Amino acid sequence: MAHELENIEEMLDRISEIEGENDRVSLGAIIEAVGSRSFGPLMLTVGFFMVSPLSGVPGMPTTMATMVLLIALQMIIGRDHFWLPAWLLKRSVTRKRLDKAMSWMKMPARHIDLLLKPRLAILVRSVGTYAIAVSCVTIAAGMPIMELVPFSASAAGVAVGAFGLALVARDGLVALFAYLWTGVSVVLIMRYIF
Repeated sequence: MAHELENIEEMLDRISEIEGENDRVSLGAIIEAVGSRSFGPLMLTVGFFMVSPLSGVPGMPTTMATMVLLIALQMIIGRDHFWLPAWLLKRSVTRKRLDKAMSWMKMPARHIDLLLKPRLAILVRSVGTYAIAVSCVTIAAGMPIMELVPFSASAAGVAVGAFGLALVARDGLVALFAYLWTGVSVVLIMRYIF
């Protein structure tokens, strides 16, 4: 079994190494590569897909919102291994699109990884973890509304990815950024709609 992820670059490397079938890579294969036993890497991966060029694939934002909701709810009830339905795990993307998304994220990943370090641990352990899970449920529940607002799904992806990254890097400062980003995004989306 692969060791736990420690940063974004390692996540991207694992995803890049996946061998697909018929020039397609399934969501199940991606989850297996990053680890299905830890909330942080899964949320980081989902957030990555929501802000990458893959977010333009029809149905991808809804698929990612479903994943966020299912994973976060299972985190709240205390499951130690995440279950996702087969129809979701079978969703796939072409290798070409996946490689394009990986290239697009490599440079920012390197810079972000340099800024990460364990700090403000209370925000990423125990009760802090549950607060993050509840925030992710709220974000996922709001995704249908976000379909109406251009680029708001990407804003949600930044928040989800930041929460996942905070858990992976044990960096509470990143969790604070994610809470702030979520609040500002909600206010802007509400102003746009109303």
